Amino acid sequence: MKTNLEQKRIYTFLAITFGLAWITSLVIYLTGGLQNSPVLIPNTPVTLALVLLAVVVMWSPAIGNILTRIITKEGWQHTYLRPHFKKGWPYWLAAWFLPGILTVIGMGVFFLLSPTYFDPSLGKLKEMLEASAPGIEINVWVIAAVQTVQAMLIAPIFNSLATFGEEFGWRGYLQPKLMPLGGRKAMLLMGLIWGVWHWPVILMGHNYGLDYPGAPFLGPLAMVWFCLVIGIFLGWVTLKSRSVWPAVIGHAAINGIAGIGVIFIQGNPNPILGPMPVGIIGGIGFTIVALLIFITPNGLVESEPVNEKTTPEAPLAVESASLSG
Repeated sequence: MKTNLEQKRIYTFLAITFGLAWITSLVIYLTGGLQNSPVLIPNTPVTLALVLLAVVVMWSPAIGNILTRIITKEGWQHTYLRPHFKKGWPYWLAAWFLPGILTVIGMGVFFLLSPTYFDPSLGKLKEMLEASAPGIEINVWVIAAVQTVQAMLIAPIFNSLATFGEEFGWRGYLQPKLMPLGGRKAMLLMGLIWGVWHWPVILMGHNYGLDYPGAPFLGPLAMVWFCLVIGIFLGWVTLKSRSVWPAVIGHAAINGIAGIGVIFIQGNPNPILGPMPVGIIGGIGFTIVALLIFITPNGLVESEPVNEKTTPEAPLAVESASLSG
């Protein structure tokens, strides 16, 4: 690291981010976990766990960013909140659409390797449709296609509020602090940290459930791998666009499309493998892209700012004003 002060800022950020997330996860565990959390609003899926995850856990990196700047008197320069859309628009597009494409590719590879788990009749989707609209004949493959397209086009918008909480912290604060190590080392360390941060909720069944082969240890390890490969992708769009917003969009796109494989499943496939992208095979598309970025010369080097000498990045207040305008 450049200075002892930068090290202090990194440790302060990690202490706040992990402390908030893990203490909140403990509260979730002690109040029934993810499976038996108290329902806050009757006849809805709104549980205590859902609220705590969305409001505290997912926002703990952003809170860590803000509090660290206040505690260490860092100020609000270099927040990565400027969109830089004019120069960075290709990375916005990559962040918006590649997650859906790579998820579908990984799902296809999984079903090619494990065809017994593929349900051509889409029985699960058919059951859901019949329960919501009994007696109506609907082509389930059309519905599956529509859901997939909607997830790719619309989910990045609606999910961005939640994913901003993570990306403003991880890619907007920690990543720049680790970049003096070199892009490749920074991404490897980022993936490890981000994956471990997820461990409490993974141990409670998030993403992989509780009864997969190798539970409960393989799930947390698989999550570290997933965070590593998607972290390289999200780190890349951040570096090249010099903005946190493509990472926010990309993360939201991943969250929006990740569960689409459920409607194609029959039987009980091993979630550590797929077909969801958090599985090793289901995430093969992300792995290939991450590898290409990782081995490309200057693939993990930040783009030069536009007119850096005359227009340095403004403080947070100015950036926020430019976004609202």
